[in-house]
Amino acid sequence: MHLVILDGYTLNPGDLSWDDLNKLVQVTYYDRTLRDQIAQRLADADAVLTNKVPISAEVFAACPRLRYVGVTASGYNIIDLEAAKKHGVTVTNVPGYSTNSVAQTVFALLLEITHHAGAHASAVREGAWVRSADFSFSLFPLIELAGLKMGLVGFGLTGQATGRIAHAFGMEVLVSTRSKPTYDGFPYRLTELSDLWREADVISLHCPLTPATKGLISWPQLEQMKRSAILINTARGPLLNEADVARALAEGVIAHAGMDVLSAEPPPADNPLLTAPNCLIIPHLAWASFAARKRLMGETVENVRSFLDKKPRNAVS
Repeated sequence: MHLVILDGYTLNPGDLSWDDLNKLVQVTYYDRTLRDQIAQRLADADAVLTNKVPISAEVFAACPRLRYVGVTASGYNIIDLEAAKKHGVTVTNVPGYSTNSVAQTVFALLLEITHHAGAHASAVREGAWVRSADFSFSLFPLIELAGLKMGLVGFGLTGQATGRIAHAFGMEVLVSTRSKPTYDGFPYRLTELSDLWREADVISLHCPLTPATKGLISWPQLEQMKRSAILINTARGPLLNEADVARALAEGVIAHAGMDVLSAEPPPADNPLLTAPNCLIIPHLAWASFAARKRLMGETVENVRSFLDKKPRNAVS
């Protein structure tokens, strides 16, 4: 079987090995692939691995040999599943590999917003402490998490992991989810979204991107939040109306935002969040710890192996 990797650099920039995959199939590897290169590169492929390169109905039609698509991520909205089904193509993903890394990133953002460790460390390096008249100084108000309410939108594996950390910090955990969770790892209170917007001090998004959740947080939701609210998004950029969030930050409707994801990545220079006040943005790296990528590599290989054995696992098609 000939397998093509369209955008392998994000998963493996050089610190992991493709050897286990090479033992299973013939591999053609590309660091990156532009949209107008996809069909050409898959012309004689039986299988493909993709992280963010989309596989559309047109690609499936142009590549009749294709029988397997492995998404090297949890989200698989880049694949036209109806077209895959029509052409008899199995599609798999890798759920859960980055759960702990994403939850950790939520608090990396939240702790920087509440304690500004990076800004204070930079000030010390620039000599502000040496020049200080006192033994201690702070550049910003410092916020304690204990006693605050953490609102989780979505309560899958990552939402639960985030909730565990929040509880360990002494936060009260509010949960809004479409499912009926039976998770009992820590105390939490189920609530409607409208109540969560109003009550939560910190709102962290952990829901999938669907037609129903696109633009989930826009001006009407932002107006309901506390003026001291902190909004964290490590899920999907289009869950937010970015212009509305930027306006809310500029007008003090909410206090802070921490973003790992944006609606377009890399973002265009005119994305309003890039210049919004009190908006901390990191470049979609919550998933990318070495441990998470190592798990992702291993699960990706096992998905391919299982397909070859005619027992596909993690199939989403």
